Order: sequence, then structure tokens, then C-alpha cells
Amino acid sequence: MRSAILIFEFMLLIILLTGCATKSSATIHLEDAFPYLSFSNPVDLQTPKDGTNRLFIVEQQGRIIVVQNNRNASTKKIFLDITDRVSWGGEMGLLGLAFHPNYPNNGFFYVNYTATNPRRTVIARFKVSDSNPDSADKNSELILMTFLQPYSNHNGGQLAFGPDGYLYIASGDGGSAGDPQNNSQNIKNLLGKILRIDVNNPQPPLNYGIPPDNPFVDSTNLEIRKEIYAYGLRNPWRFSFDFQTGLLWCADVGQDAWEEIDIIVKGGNYGWRCYEGNAPYNLSGCSGSYIFPIWAYPHSEGQSITGGYVYRGMNIPELYGKYIYGDFVSKKIWALDYSGSGVPTNTFLLTSPQAISSFGVDEQNELYVVGYYGKIYRFQKSTKVHVDKNLSDNSFDLVLKQNYPNPFNAITKLQFHLPTEFQTNLSLQIKIYDEIGREVYSSMINNVNEGMNEVTLNLNELRSGVYFINVMSNKTKKTIKATLIK
Repeated sequence: MRSAILIFEFMLLIILLTGCATKSSATIHLEDAFPYLSFSNPVDLQTPKDGTNRLFIVEQQGRIIVVQNNRNASTKKIFLDITDRVSWGGEMGLLGLAFHPNYPNNGFFYVNYTATNPRRTVIARFKVSDSNPDSADKNSELILMTFLQPYSNHNGGQLAFGPDGYLYIASGDGGSAGDPQNNSQNIKNLLGKILRIDVNNPQPPLNYGIPPDNPFVDSTNLEIRKEIYAYGLRNPWRFSFDFQTGLLWCADVGQDAWEEIDIIVKGGNYGWRCYEGNAPYNLSGCSGSYIFPIWAYPHSEGQSITGGYVYRGMNIPELYGKYIYGDFVSKKIWALDYSGSGVPTNTFLLTSPQAISSFGVDEQNELYVVGYYGKIYRFQKSTKVHVDKNLSDNSFDLVLKQNYPNPFNAITKLQFHLPTEFQTNLSLQIKIYDEIGREVYSSMINNVNEGMNEVTLNLNELRSGVYFINVMSNKTKKTIKATLIK
């Protein structure tokens, strides 16, 4: 297990024997949301928003893990284990989770996984245990639908309930490369599509219903699949609703050159295999009316887009209303500003420590990054403080060095500059106090000379909280206030 991750955010003011003025500029970083926990190939993060402040992490092998949304959490529980029926590896596995909007009352949740013999996608409903809210009844499975997968890649996987109460499902084009079977443009199958079904009103012999306003519901051609909501997608890897605007955002993984972001509308044809992004790919037999992406980026920036969410949390106001997404390969994360019309503005935010398999939000709509190699990260706001001060003859400059731009460096450094008025070979004592005045750390530094000095603080034993770092000599002392986030 990794050691605790330390991040110092500079706060408020520096308490000095002489006065000072501060100027702050905001930055954004990722912190380990669960420094004492790790997960096995996590690919999704969801919350039922039932007031319990829990997060559910989907592991590709076929497990759903539940944890309390607390950075000091040190235990995790298996909510569901269906490894006995999931075929995983590469792009296959347990790929998606969605909680019913009425989950607090009915206990229903839905999963998307791949199975073999034959290779197929399974959309199924499960129910939470009647006696244990942290455990599901694996024997409660009700299979809603299955569809065959000709190849092992491009399985899509996302599930989400829309503001209309219907369940939306992402399916890839069936795999291989270049959509050799032309599945995405074929509305007689479910591959390369966004599907929409009604789980509350099944229409036997189906275990679901067809919403009455689905685009092909009135077609007299019995071969046309009425579950289709939109089509012409290659491998939609994560879509999400912005419930404030009603927009459905979808990231579609590209083929050779382009990754794209689409706004999904009912009946829309998004062009694959005819187009990749805005560029022609294979125009053979193509004569349709296509909707092009609102944003696309070349493979020089990343090679496998991972869709995210429009940020609606409160902790980072500068991201509010922007679509946050990333790339699995380059690990870059961007913010796309788009209101539904006009030209989007794209801003690079930061690089994730791990390949980005998914994003997620908690009950407060705060944003998380799912690292495929086992860690979950939370977006946080940090502040860099620049100090301007006039040093007196018996004072010195004291700075706590921020770890930015690498906030995951567990080593925190204290820098101080002694003016020439100080004697050489000076001894300094460092003491750290918590917010109620208890001493929690003490160290002596000997043979300090004029000019710049630096000492490394290893504070793994301290918990998150507000601390005062005090540096003293026989001539003077100074204190800085900092918040330790672990």
C-alpha cells in the first residue's frame, strides 16, 4: 500500500514578527481520494445519491466495491461479485453501473458486462440485499438484454439514467478496426449506438419497454431496432448527462487520427465509419446526414478519449459548467467550455498520475478520476502564496515549498533565507503545533549559514488538519500556517 500522500496548501497569512502582504493565484491538482486503499483495474465510479455518502467502484474483473467517501477510509467492502459470469481482459469485463433513480426505495441497480460462449454484452438488473445495504444479492440478476459481440474490443459499457427516467446504454461498433461489418451505420443491430429503454414498464416478452418517442419506434420495418436512440458511433467510452442543461455528452474513441466529443440528440447519426472526427475515413456507401463532433483532438494530444462530466460541484468555481474529460493514453485532462451553441473553448488542466479509465461524481457533484492501475483521485483546489515583506535586521525569510506541479510528492520542504546579519553555524529549532496548540513535531537543525537553506520534513505521521510550523533561533522566530491534506 502506498504511503500517505501529503499536500500542503498555503492558507491565509504568514504570521511574522514583521508585517507582510500576500497574493494568491488558484491552481487545480489531483489528490489521492483513498490513500489507504487501492482497487483492481477500476473502470467506473458511481453513487446512488441516497444520502449515505458512499462511492461504488467497478472493477473490470467483475466486482463492485463500496467505500465510505472519506479520505481516511481504510476498509472496503465487496458489494457485488459476479466474476463467475464476467469475461474480462483487454476491453471486456464489467464495464458499467447505474443506480435506479428510485434506488433508496426499490434497491435496483443495473450493470453492463461481457460474457462468453457466445461472446456477448449483457445488460442486467440486480437488487441490493434486504438486510445489508453494503451487499447486493448476486442471485437477483434479471437479464434485460444481450447482444452478440463479433470481436473482443469496442464494447462501449456506459449505463446512465437520463432526466427522463429512461436507461441509456452505450455500445461499440463490434470491434476489430474500421468497423468491417459496417455495424455503426446499420440500424438493424444494436452495435455502435446509444440505446434507450424503459426499465419501469416492460413489454413482454421483453424485460424492458421501448420509450414511445424513440426515433424508430414507428418504423414498420420489423428488423429496425427500436431501442436505438442515436447511432454512427465507434466506441463511446463514457457519456454523461448535464442535468442542468439536459445535454447528453459523449466521448467517442477514434481510429487512427482523431478523438471526438459529441452532443447526442435523438435520432442523430454521428458518422462513423464514414467519418472519424471531422475527417473522412471510409466514404464507401455513405450518403447520410451526419452530426459532426463539437470538439476533436489529434493523436498527437492523446489516443483514447475518456469521457467525463460537466462540473456542477462547489469546490472549484472556475470549473463550474465546463465539461471535464481526459485521455487514457496521454493521461491529459482538459476542460471544455460549451453552452450548447457557438465555438467551444478548450483548456488543458493537468496530467493524471495514472491512465484515466473513467471519471465520476459524488453526492455533492464533486469530480473524481478513476486511475486504471488502482487509484481514485479527487479534484482539489490549491493556492500558491507569494509573500512580499520587508525583513527587519533580526528577521529571516521562511517559505514552505509547495509541491506544485507535482502534488503527489510526499516530501515537503521548508526553505529559509538568512541575511548576512546572522551569524554562521546557527542552530534553528523547528516545532509544529496543531490547531489547539499541541506540539506534534520537533527537530533541530545545526550549522545553518547565511543565504538559502532547505530542510526536508517527513510528516507521514500527522493527520489532515491545520498546523503551525515554528522556526526559532536565539535571535528570532517565525511561524507559518498551513493545511495538511492526506
